[in-house]
Amino acid sequence: MTTPETAEAKTDGDTLLYRRALLKISGEALLGAGEFGVDFDTVRRIAQDVKAVHDLGAEVCLVIGGGNIFRGISGATVGMERASADYMGMLATVMNALAMQSALEGIGLPTRVLSAIPMETVCEPYIRRRAMRHLEKGRIVIFAAGTGNPFFTTDTTAALRAAEMDCDCLLKGTQVDGVYAEDPNNNPDAERYDHLSYHQVLARDLKVMDAAAISLARENAIPILVFSIHNDGAFADVLQGKGRCTVIDDR
Repeated sequence: MTTPETAEAKTDGDTLLYRRALLKISGEALLGAGEFGVDFDTVRRIAQDVKAVHDLGAEVCLVIGGGNIFRGISGATVGMERASADYMGMLATVMNALAMQSALEGIGLPTRVLSAIPMETVCEPYIRRRAMRHLEKGRIVIFAAGTGNPFFTTDTTAALRAAEMDCDCLLKGTQVDGVYAEDPNNNPDAERYDHLSYHQVLARDLKVMDAAAISLARENAIPILVFSIHNDGAFADVLQGKGRCTVIDDR
């Protein structure tokens, strides 16, 4: 895997620290000011941020959650079988992926949606080699339907796909500009971290990503960069090493 130092040396003058990146976005990030569904102005704004990174020469893939439409764990808590609820959540991620694909292609970016649950009428099945080839050809790749299995979150999916795609980093686009000791919306004085180790995240039970995702990233030496998805241009800034974010790795 490329380190930030070697990646910078290979860019021949451009400012990218990471050449291949996976961006994880929660479904809730697509809500905008709404309480349910997809706000297409928000989707288009995020698409513009992805374009800015693509224009810098980065290879970009995405994983989008489905919580704006349906959350499997919520369905399970009201009496649904957990596996069935999770499958419904996976289908919600496909809907979000198609919305993002439409926005990206609307601004001229070739985009492919690859689903872990085969549904060839609307998107391609997930095949690792095919996904790698799309990235190499400069296409944006959106991974949908989670891992294709219940009981796994889209955070874990993001870490898994980042490892499979040999990504240089995994970015978690959140509602705030990094990792805090407490929810800054509830405690404005909560401590913010600029850097954490994987072990610190797990030991302190910081709710950044689930434990399986953190462990996968650690095992594959993939740094996790946590930043605010709501700040225009933040995605490109973070990949250039000048954005406000929390870095999680073992350096």
